[in-house]
Amino acid sequence: MRTTQTFLRSGLTVAAAAALPLALAAPAAVAWGSGISVSTSGTTVSVTTSACPSNGSSFGDASLLSNGQANFAQGRQMSLTGTSTSQSASWTGVGPGTYTVIVVCQDGSTAGTQSIIVSAPAATPTISTTTTPTATASPSRGVMGGLGGAVKDYGTATVVGGGALVVTGTVAAAWFLRRRSKPHRL
Repeated sequence: MRTTQTFLRSGLTVAAAAALPLALAAPAAVAWGSGISVSTSGTTVSVTTSACPSNGSSFGDASLLSNGQANFAQGRQMSLTGTSTSQSASWTGVGPGTYTVIVVCQDGSTAGTQSIIVSAPAATPTISTTTTPTATASPSRGVMGGLGGAVKDYGTATVVGGGALVVTGTVAAAWFLRRRSKPHRL
């Protein structure tokens, strides 16, 4: 009987701990359904959508906003081209940094907004042809310090959620060890 209760309690604790990350990730999953898809390749940023119907002459416009730019008109604007099922726009010669892409259809509705990070091009190794050949390569941005060299910057909610999981695990472990040391208690 006691073993069954222990397994039941620990099973409920494990289920609650497993459900917490899913609950915290739910708002992030909603953001993916923005109606646009943004990608980057080198110094080119591209956006595709199928949310903008044609009025016969155009589908709408897309704007690439850099840091400090607040609205659609301040960004680099491109007209959407394509077919009634897929429209796209692209910008070339985009420098490294964080950008926001906004797509506005010709009827004035916003198809979506998405942020993207354009990274600096990787350094190409150079080979010296002197008497003693040496190959040198240098990292473009150095070593990423901080959270174990993580490239993605996690938001406050993620860090708080992780801290809550650590605290919950610590409290559960202390509770379990305390209960285990006193077998006469249920």
